[in-house]
Amino acid sequence: MSSRGLVFLFPGQGSQYVGMGRAFYDEYEEVRDLFTRANKILEMDMEQLCFEGPEDDLILTHNVQPAITLINIACSIILRLRGVEAAAAAGHSLGEYSALHLAGVIDERAVLELVRLRGQLMQGAADEQPGAMAAILNLPAEKIDEVCESCDIEMANYNSPGQIIVSGVEDSVLRAMEICSDAGAKRCVRLNVSGPWHSRCMVTAREKFEPELGKYIFQDPRIPIVANVDADYVRDGNGARENLVQQLCAPVRWQQSVERLIKDGHQRFVEVGPKKVLRGLMRQIDRNVEVYNVEDSESLEAFLKAVRGEE
Repeated sequence: MSSRGLVFLFPGQGSQYVGMGRAFYDEYEEVRDLFTRANKILEMDMEQLCFEGPEDDLILTHNVQPAITLINIACSIILRLRGVEAAAAAGHSLGEYSALHLAGVIDERAVLELVRLRGQLMQGAADEQPGAMAAILNLPAEKIDEVCESCDIEMANYNSPGQIIVSGVEDSVLRAMEICSDAGAKRCVRLNVSGPWHSRCMVTAREKFEPELGKYIFQDPRIPIVANVDADYVRDGNGARENLVQQLCAPVRWQQSVERLIKDGHQRFVEVGPKKVLRGLMRQIDRNVEVYNVEDSESLEAFLKAVRGEE
């Protein structure tokens, strides 16, 4: 099947749910083989974690990061088996690792080991310096930036024109929510996360992660990958590694990443992995592009039918 500029988008932490990936596992031997390899690499029972939970175990940062990555990879394998190839890719935070794996930058063992370690180090940093995150809806980014500066917190995710995530020490985040609400935000929602991700609270995680990243081989990407930290293309393997170091404390520039891909002519996107979070954000960023999602047999067939109908 012609990709015709199809961009794969990989979701990150927050898209998990108990039962994710089960349909493809039951239907495809290739996915069962992937799980067998992942169990050995991670020394974890990934079938139990992904399909049975319990949710309290699945949502733990050091569990959910390899779990989501595994399902992302499984979904991309199914697309390849059905003749669908990516012309470019991007991933939201954790999802960037899946994009880099798709592009041949890091191999299967490396990506699974790195996301598990990333989760462990992030949770360790959050335990040392607890914090909170909140979604600020429908308030201009310039105003949110002013509030963050006054409250000494940071903008963690530029998700869409109407959704920015802030991160930092709990009391400061709560104060920022009040100020943003008074300033006219449609809603301010505290997120159910176990740490202040993408903020300076993650500095100790970054310092420990950088030397570990240096132990792995990073190849140059085979397809264009847009990185979170600067919404620019990954030039080579060393650049990909450095981006992952910086990503722990830097904001996720998701809106800008998608806009870069659209500016460069991409008009068709598919979210590859659990849920439809990125598909929803795309609707807020640009309603003129085509966007699909693939996470199970039903969504796969709907995607294939839509794409084949255009060719």
